[in-house]
Amino acid sequence: MDTLSFNTQKEKHELSSLYEGKIQKMGNAGRNGGEYYTPRPLIRAMLEVVQPKIGETIYDGALGSAGFLCEAFARMSQGKITTSQARRLQADTFYGQEKRPLPYIIGLMNMILHGIDAPNLLHVNTLETNLNDIDESKRVDVVLANPPFGGKERSEVQENFPIKTSETAFLFLQHFIRKLKAGGRAGVVIKNTFLSNMDNASVSLRKKLLADCNLHTILDCPSGTFQGAGVKTVVLFFTKGSPTHKVWFYQLNLGRNLGKTNPLNDTDLADFTKCQKTFANSPQAWSVKIEDVDQKTFDLSVRNLNGNEKIAHRLPLEILDEIAALDLESAEILDGIRGML
Repeated sequence: MDTLSFNTQKEKHELSSLYEGKIQKMGNAGRNGGEYYTPRPLIRAMLEVVQPKIGETIYDGALGSAGFLCEAFARMSQGKITTSQARRLQADTFYGQEKRPLPYIIGLMNMILHGIDAPNLLHVNTLETNLNDIDESKRVDVVLANPPFGGKERSEVQENFPIKTSETAFLFLQHFIRKLKAGGRAGVVIKNTFLSNMDNASVSLRKKLLADCNLHTILDCPSGTFQGAGVKTVVLFFTKGSPTHKVWFYQLNLGRNLGKTNPLNDTDLADFTKCQKTFANSPQAWSVKIEDVDQKTFDLSVRNLNGNEKIAHRLPLEILDEIAALDLESAEILDGIRGML
């Protein structure tokens, strides 16, 4: 690494790859790894669905390591672009906010290493913004985000939202809906329990999402997608401005267990991105009309109508081996930090 510098794009790319690898290891080693690192194949699949374009604004209010913005920049800067388009990508396209100091610094450096020289990032608590203060001038075309799993917010922050809940992810989802322009598109990672919880906040939020947005796609991710997080997730894809009439579900059954040595890859998501373009039915995909959903609970639980859902149980020794590997990696990171003190 000492031989690398910022003098050429090649060297900057090599540095960014090394940096991404370090971020991934941090995520794998920590219990809240999903907050730091979203698997890049999943981000690229989300981008394929949302299709951001030059001239649009892309926003992540739960920035973490800025993976969504970095991958969006990499995608949008491919091919031949004009000088004005390049300037637009640098200065007026990508926006992010992060509450915690460490992820904010990590995300800032990650964007610089990926070629965004002056990132539009704010070190603030996104949820402290009252929804009524988000007017048209502050809205964006695209939201891409993976809000923190299982976070809790104090009662003062909850007052900024019409649907009161201490669940951080549910507050973020309200923020993202408000933040989008009419016709704006979003891809948001959230715990799968959001689809079925029967508490007042969950039911009210599902009702609002279905009424205010076209929730056209739900991707059901397998266990192990987020290393170290211990949470099963789904990805919600929606467009603001018209109600939902039909939801297309895709259940990502890989036929193998995901783990540290066997992570999600781009090939795993190829069928999803292909089928999603036409909302095609398959053994892993089906559609549900909103009129067939319970109109009191708006339960959107993932129930494969094609009946091929399989549960892949991991071997106990495999789980223990992964725990041991994560503990060792955590110890190495702590030793490195201790050495710098």
